[in-house]
Amino acid sequence: MKQFMITFLVMLLGLFATACTKESAEEEPQFLNVELTANPEKTEKNEEITFEAKVTYGSEEVEDAEEVKFEVWRSQAEKHEKIAAEHAGKGIYRLKKSFEEEGTYYIISHVTARRMHSMPKIEFIVGNPSEPENGSSTGSEKKNEADENNTEHNGH
Repeated sequence: MKQFMITFLVMLLGLFATACTKESAEEEPQFLNVELTANPEKTEKNEEITFEAKVTYGSEEVEDAEEVKFEVWRSQAEKHEKIAAEHAGKGIYRLKKSFEEEGTYYIISHVTARRMHSMPKIEFIVGNPSEPENGSSTGSEKKNEADENNTEHNGH
């Protein structure tokens, strides 16, 4: 009887350990993803442009980000403006803004949620473009740069 109880307990512990391991193995790590867009990507001075950061954690839309700010500046300018975004629902954080000066501009969304931080960057044009910053990309490279920034800053 004593051997039966020991065997039974060992089997029970084995089943419990297997269930815990299987449960942990099925959980895939989730990442904070921020898709930053400017609409339109090219505008005229004094016309409104809408910036949106679509924030997701895995497949879940993030409705409770700790912080979402947009950092905006004109190419070659030392002054950068940081503006808090408004939550528009469904994981979207939005800023509407117009610019008085033509040129090439950049925006970075600073998003903190789920103990992670993401900082994608895009370029947009107001009126006629100005000289871009050193090392800046344009065109289709913008999306890749934003993706790289997302990846580099996730989990920091």
